[in-house]
Amino acid sequence: MQTKELERVARQIRRRDLQAVYDAGAGHIGGEMSAIDILAALYFRVLKVYPDEPRRADRDRFILSKGHTACALYITLAKRGFFPEEEISTFLQPHSRLNGHPNCNKVPGVETNTGPLGHGLPVAVGIATAGKLTCADYHTYVMTGDGEMQEGSNWEAIMAASQFGLGNLTLIIDHNRFQQGAALADTNDVAPLRPKLEAFGWDVTEINGNDMAEIVPALEHRGSRPHCIVAHTNKGHGISFMQDRVDWHHKVPNREQYEQAVAELSEAL
Repeated sequence: MQTKELERVARQIRRRDLQAVYDAGAGHIGGEMSAIDILAALYFRVLKVYPDEPRRADRDRFILSKGHTACALYITLAKRGFFPEEEISTFLQPHSRLNGHPNCNKVPGVETNTGPLGHGLPVAVGIATAGKLTCADYHTYVMTGDGEMQEGSNWEAIMAASQFGLGNLTLIIDHNRFQQGAALADTNDVAPLRPKLEAFGWDVTEINGNDMAEIVPALEHRGSRPHCIVAHTNKGHGISFMQDRVDWHHKVPNREQYEQAVAELSEAL
């Protein structure tokens, strides 16, 4: 897909995500809205995936380390054809496989279970290392939150990826500047991220993570070293009253807010 088509798909995912969170009465909508443009670019332009054969050996791998934003991943996977889009209506319902965090044993297209923060990148390093050792032709992507980069396990993985020369690994940091309960700057501020990653021997690209024209070339970057994309995004992107508000990390719109958000997202469709 080209840029305009990807933007249209991202808007459709946002609209469905809003409805799913509202209907379920729970979800992490702020961090989902910040990440959706990147998810759309990955699954509808960049990733080599096979919805009819989700475990095909030569597929690219994507790990959503910030697993609490699972709803956005589910909608993207369903829209890409991994399972019926109608199943999104079961999100967080009893006996649904679409839980609050992704489960690789239940949901086609999910590479590994995530939820406890700081786990996704170490797993991705292992997957990328296996690919390099076996001369496999797949690329591994992983998305973390910026608050998640406070976890020491991530920096151990960053050191290992550099040591092993994992040019088949891309880390995407959703740098929306907020985590649960506070701004990143008010907790354990890991910004600026670029010089830290570069000091560990990574290639680093900084982009506007809500601008498809910048997202696509960054995701398609290839080199001999592991690559980090510092994606500057907006919490709650696309919905005016949610944007850059820490309280929308884990909050559900009321009826009036839902209708306003629907109107704002529908204007862009």
